[in-house]
Amino acid sequence: MLEQLKGNLEGIFKDLRGQGKITEKNIDDTLREVRRTLLEADVNFSVAKEFISRVKGRALGVTVIKSISPGQQIIKIFHSELIKLLGKENVPLKLDGLPPSVIMIVGLQGSGKTTFVAKLAKHLRDKGKNPMMVAADVYRPAAIEQLEKLGKQISIPVYSKSRKNPVKICKNAIKSSRNDKTDVVILDTAGRLHIDEEMMKELQKINKEVEPNEILFVADGMIGQDAVNAADKFNSMLPISGIVLTKIDGDAKGGAALSIREVTNKPIKFVSVGEKISDLEKFYPERFASRILGKGDIVSFVEKAQKTIDDKEAEKLEKKIRKNEFDLLDFQKQLKMIRKLGSLSSLMEMIPGASKFKNVQVDEKRVDNIAAIMNSMTIKEKEAPNIIDANRKKRIARGSGLGVVDVNRLLNQFKQMKKMMKKMNKMGFSKKGFDQIPLRKQF
Repeated sequence: MLEQLKGNLEGIFKDLRGQGKITEKNIDDTLREVRRTLLEADVNFSVAKEFISRVKGRALGVTVIKSISPGQQIIKIFHSELIKLLGKENVPLKLDGLPPSVIMIVGLQGSGKTTFVAKLAKHLRDKGKNPMMVAADVYRPAAIEQLEKLGKQISIPVYSKSRKNPVKICKNAIKSSRNDKTDVVILDTAGRLHIDEEMMKELQKINKEVEPNEILFVADGMIGQDAVNAADKFNSMLPISGIVLTKIDGDAKGGAALSIREVTNKPIKFVSVGEKISDLEKFYPERFASRILGKGDIVSFVEKAQKTIDDKEAEKLEKKIRKNEFDLLDFQKQLKMIRKLGSLSSLMEMIPGASKFKNVQVDEKRVDNIAAIMNSMTIKEKEAPNIIDANRKKRIARGSGLGVVDVNRLLNQFKQMKKMMKKMNKMGFSKKGFDQIPLRKQF
C-alpha cells in the first residue's frame, strides 16, 4: 500500500534518527524533503504546505525528552499530525431510522463503484445486515450485468427490473426492499468519464426522491489529485457524507488519500485494499498513518485473523501438535486459512517492523507451488507422507506441473517442522505456555 510514499518517508526519517539533537536547521532540512515527497505523491499543494507548517510549529516548540531521541520525537509529531490530516477517527455509516437504510454510491466512471457496491454489501451482511444492491447505472455497457454477476457470486439480491429511468429504478427498488424485508439498499448510480451538468442533475434528483442515509463518493486512488478535484466538485453539488478510496493496493502515489479529507472536509469511511470482494476495510486514520510510516497495523491483522480462523479447527490443531500427529493434511488446511487473510505481502505490511527487512522477498508463487503439490497428493499420502516413494513423487510432480525436486523440498521442510514440534513437546510446555507459542493462532 502506497509503497513509494512509504519508502521515501522511511529514508528521510532514517537520516533524521541519526541526528544528535533537534535544531531549526535539521528540522528545516527534514521537512523540506518531506514536502518534496508529498508533492511527488500528488498531495494537494495547499494541503502539503499547511501540513508542513503545523509539523514545524510543533517540532520547534518541543521539549527534548532524554529517553527519546530527537528523531523519534519528530516522527511522533509527524505521525500525530498525519492522523489529524486523515480525520482523527473512524466515522461509521449512519444506518438509523426505519428500514430500509439507503446508501447512494456516486463517482466517476472507472473508479470502481460497482465493485465497491458488492464489497460493501458483503461487508454489511457480515455485520448482520440484509442488504440489496440496485443496478441504477443504465448508461455504461454491461454495468447491470456486472452487478448481477457479483450478486450471484456473493448471494446477495440485485434489483435490476428496469433499464430506463434511474430515478424510478431507485424509488421502485426501495419499495421492493420493503416487501422483501431487506434492511439496507445500496444504489449503484451511473458515472461519467468527466463531471457534466446532466449527470449531476440526475444524481440530485435521485437524492431528492429517495433521501439516502449516506452518499458515498468513490475516489480512484490511482489518479491522485484528479480524484480529489472530482470529490470536491461532487461535494459542492451533493450532500456527500463520506469518501471511499479504491485501488490504493497498486502503484497509487497516495496524494488522494492524504488530501481528500482536508479538501472536502468529509471523512474517509472505507478503503478498498485488493481485488477480492472481501478486500474492504473500514478506514482508521491512526492505523493508516502507522502503515504509511512503516509501523505496521497489528490491530487490522488481528481483526482479519479473527474473521478467518475457526476456533474449533484451531483447538483440533493444537491437540494434534501436542500428540505429534500434525500431518500434511493439517498443513494444507492452515495454508488455505492463511490465504483467506489475503496476500502475504499485504499481511507483512501490517506487522510492525516488517518494513525493516528490505532483503526479505515475499514469494507468493512459492506458496502457490506448495498448494499445487499438496493438491496433487492423495489424502492417504497427506496423512502418511512417509509412504511417498520415488514413483509417487513423479506422479505428484506431474500433477502439480512442477519437478520432483520441488516435491522433495516440501517433504524435507515438513520433516524439519515435525522435528521442531517434537522438540517443543519434549520441553514440556504447559497448556498456558503452549498457547503463547506463535503457531497457536498466528493466522
